[in-house]
Amino acid sequence: MSAYAGKPDDTLAAAASAGPDPVLASYRQSIDNIDAAMIHILAERFRITQAVGAYKAEKQLPASDPGREERQIARLRKLAEDAALDPEFSEKFLRFIIEEVIRHHEQAKAER
Repeated sequence: MSAYAGKPDDTLAAAASAGPDPVLASYRQSIDNIDAAMIHILAERFRITQAVGAYKAEKQLPASDPGREERQIARLRKLAEDAALDPEFSEKFLRFIIEEVIRHHEQAKAER
């Protein structure tokens, strides 16, 4: 017996020799496309936040804006709920991004 799903080894070998599952391959291709789009969107977001960081450094503004951050989190939690996405996950994801942006802003200020 194989360790995978309790299937005998010959069943797994037959499945492997039948070639890739076209349905699974289609799902995976869609996931790959979405992942690529997310990377491009994040890259664009960070290009803009780097410009914000440079502006804040120039104007001697604080790197963080806790009020805006909390409003953004509340807004995006609502969007997540409306999209049937776990709002806890979306908040964790957004907080991670915000922390990284603040780190970049602090770095821009230190370099000024």
